Amino acid sequence: MRDTQLYQQILGLAEPWFVGRVELKMDEGRVDIFVEHRGGAGWECPECHKACGLYDHTDERVWRHLDSCQLKTYLHPRTGCAEHGIRKVKLPWAQTRSRFTLLMERMIIDVIHQCSTITGIPVVPARGVSWDEAWGVMQRAVERGRERKQAAVVKHVGVDEKAFRKGHSYLTVVCDLERSTVEHVAEDRTTESLAGYWSSLTPVQRDGVEAVAMDMWEPYVQATLAGLPLAEGKIVFDRFHIMKQMNEAVDKVRLGEHRRLSGWGCDLLKGTKHWWLYADENLPDRYREAFAEVKDRNLQTSRAWAIKETLRELWDYTSPAWARKFFDKWFGWAKRSQLTPVKKVADMIKGRLDNVLSFCRHRITNGVAEGLNSKIMTIKRKCCGFRNVENFKTAIYFHCGGLELYPP
Repeated sequence: MRDTQLYQQILGLAEPWFVGRVELKMDEGRVDIFVEHRGGAGWECPECHKACGLYDHTDERVWRHLDSCQLKTYLHPRTGCAEHGIRKVKLPWAQTRSRFTLLMERMIIDVIHQCSTITGIPVVPARGVSWDEAWGVMQRAVERGRERKQAAVVKHVGVDEKAFRKGHSYLTVVCDLERSTVEHVAEDRTTESLAGYWSSLTPVQRDGVEAVAMDMWEPYVQATLAGLPLAEGKIVFDRFHIMKQMNEAVDKVRLGEHRRLSGWGCDLLKGTKHWWLYADENLPDRYREAFAEVKDRNLQTSRAWAIKETLRELWDYTSPAWARKFFDKWFGWAKRSQLTPVKKVADMIKGRLDNVLSFCRHRITNGVAEGLNSKIMTIKRKCCGFRNVENFKTAIYFHCGGLELYPP
């Protein structure tokens, strides 16, 4: 088989395209494939798909193919359509604005997925692919995936923020809790950041949302109340954030008591910070004996820890009425504790109790969103941070969007 016939089949070229000649350059480690078309061929207008004659040729262009032969392909004709004017012909081996063949782009996408970041590109078989070229592949893949994505109803929505860089610079991340995919990324964490997502949904999609898990950030609450029908009963304040507030309250109590005890020459609480933050069943066995000895002392920290652990039982209830009765008893205990940090958290929960107890009906948390945030943090760390917020959003959609990224 002649080399032109071989590459004709490798590239999968069909009429009117054919391989005219092949140049092997061993000193440069490359093979150049020159693609031509037969004379008098008709060309399809990309706009109206009508057959048109050849107008002219642009300058010779190069497409990178898979490393099996280090292929570079030349030719990019244009057609003259009476209705739409000069338009570029769609090529069978590449997409518009890409200088890689379709197979090469698919391989680069696979590599980026495996590496979780473009930093792995130079060390894989795609040698010679620059960072800018890799970002171009990612951007085209994300554009392609978002265009292909079908408008689906997201029943359970998770809303959380992600730090972009230092200086209170945040992104709002909206995810599908059932499919574990990122649905929307917006700059900042304002009301407008989340309102943009609700306004992008169709009426059917908005009506199909059954519950929204979020923390108690007021701009998110206001955006949801304004943009989602019957949102008052659909907002579920995430228990992870509530328990995080309680853990912080316990730590403040411990820190204040440790300072007082240290002033009296007692180091009973020294080195115990993380013991109090564990859930009782998660405390490592190596700490249990020492922790039990400290916990049984008549300490303010022990009392705060007991209040924190008891609060966890609130999410075991399936009846909002019984959960409310439990909370009322717990709230009285917390308020009588005379522990200011604990009382503040109790007041915070009391003020938003209806949307805390909505967990009894919907049974959702933001755990999926936290998992996606962890994945996003890994991407950010491996890339040593992002200066460009659009690149950060592209990386999030690429790795966490659940998109169909491959070219056809």
